[in-house]
Amino acid sequence: MKKEKSYHIITGVSKGSIAEELGIEAGDKLLLAGGKEIKDVFDYHYLTNEEHLTVLIEKPDGEEWELEIEKEYEEDLGLLFEEGLMDEYHSCRNKCMFCFIDQMPPGMRETLYFKDDDARLSFLQGNYVTMTNMSDEDVERILFYKLSPINISVHTTNPELRCKMLNNRFAGQALEKLQRFKNAGIEMNGQIVLCKGYNDKEELDRTISDLSAYLPCMKSVSVVPVGLTKYREGLTHLSKFTKEDALEVITQIEGWQKKLFAEKKTRFVYASDEWYLTAELPIPSASSYESYRQLENGVGMVRLLSDEVDEYLNTKQGDERKRNITLATGVLAAPIIEEQIRKIQKKYPNIKAEVVPIVNYFFGEDITVAGLLTGQDIVAQLKGKELGEALLLPVALFRSGEDVLLDDMTLSDMEKALQTKIHIVQSEGKFLVDTVIKK
Repeated sequence: MKKEKSYHIITGVSKGSIAEELGIEAGDKLLLAGGKEIKDVFDYHYLTNEEHLTVLIEKPDGEEWELEIEKEYEEDLGLLFEEGLMDEYHSCRNKCMFCFIDQMPPGMRETLYFKDDDARLSFLQGNYVTMTNMSDEDVERILFYKLSPINISVHTTNPELRCKMLNNRFAGQALEKLQRFKNAGIEMNGQIVLCKGYNDKEELDRTISDLSAYLPCMKSVSVVPVGLTKYREGLTHLSKFTKEDALEVITQIEGWQKKLFAEKKTRFVYASDEWYLTAELPIPSASSYESYRQLENGVGMVRLLSDEVDEYLNTKQGDERKRNITLATGVLAAPIIEEQIRKIQKKYPNIKAEVVPIVNYFFGEDITVAGLLTGQDIVAQLKGKELGEALLLPVALFRSGEDVLLDDMTLSDMEKALQTKIHIVQSEGKFLVDTVIKK
C-alpha cells in the first residue's frame, strides 16, 4: 500500500521573508525540509535552521516545487501555519484528584474542557506536564533536541501516592524520566499542587528532599495550594487550607530554603504568594525569590509588582491631576492593589481610586484569584455603583491576546452593561501606575 503523503498546510507567509521571495503562498503544502518529513514545530525549526537546505512545496494544483535555499543560520523562512505546534495536541489521560477542569460547570466553551499534557507546550508556553502521557519517543526527542527547560507537575515523589493522586497506575513509574533528563543535562522546574491530608506534611518533606537530588538540573520547585470550586460532586473530598495550615506550610518550606541555601546556595523550593496572603504574613523580599523562575505559578508576583511600582514612582515628580476611577480584582489580590494605590496617591493626591474585590460566585467563594473571575460576577457586583471615569481590570482575566473572559463575556459586553469605559491593566508595575494616572 502506498504511504499517504505527510504535509503541513501553509496559512500565510511573512512580508519580506524568504518564503515570499520564493513565491510560496497561503494554501501551499510543506512536504519536506532537508529531505525529511516534519512531525511538529521542533522538527521544522531543527530542519530549517541550516544555511543550505532544500524544501519541497506542493502547490494547490498538485505541482511540486523543490526549492534550494541559502540563508543565515537560524534565519526564519517566514512560513506561517494554522497550529503553532504543527501537530495535534496530546491530551491528558489522568484523572487527578485536584484537576481544575473536572471542577468546572457544564455549558462552557468546549476548549475549556480540553486537558493538555503535551511536553512540547512546556517549552513553547511554559505549561506543566505530568510525564504520564509522555512516550519513550517523546523523551528521546527532548533529549535529541536538548529542549530546556521542561516544567514538570511532580506533586509527590512517593510512587504509590502519585498513582493515587493522579489516578494513573503508571504515574509512579513516570518519575524515572526525571533521572534521564538529569543525566542529559536537561533543565527542569517542578510544581507541587498541595492537597491537605495527601501530599503535605511528611510527604512534602519527602518530595522536596527527593527533588533536591536533581539539582542543579532541577532549578526550582513551587508549592501551590489546590484550587477548589463548588463543582466537586462525585470527586475526591478535599479540604481548604486554613490560615493555620498556611502558616505551617510556609514554616516547612522556609525551613527547607534555609537548609538548601546553606548546602547548595539556592533556596530551590518556593511557596506561592497565596500561602503568604492566606497566612496574613508579609511577602518575602526580592532576593528570596532569586531569579523569579516560578512567576507564572504565582510565586513572587506580589513582591515583583510592589517593587516595580516603587521603582517607577521614584522616577515621577507627581502633580495635582484629578481622576476618579475604580479597580476590580479578585478577593486575594485586592489588599495588594490597595497598597499600590496608596503609594500612587502619595505623589498624586487628587487621584481617587476605589479597589473593589469581586467575590467569585461562579466557581465558588473559595476561588479568590483574579484570573478565574467571570464577566457575569464582575457586572453583577459593579452594576449600579458609581465607577467614575473608567473601570480598570487585570489582564489575567482575559484569554491571551483576546478580550474574552471565561464565561465568554467580552470587554464590549461589560462596557455596555456597566455603561463605562474599561481599561485592561498589564501585569507590570509601570503599567499599573500609568493606567491609574492616565499617562
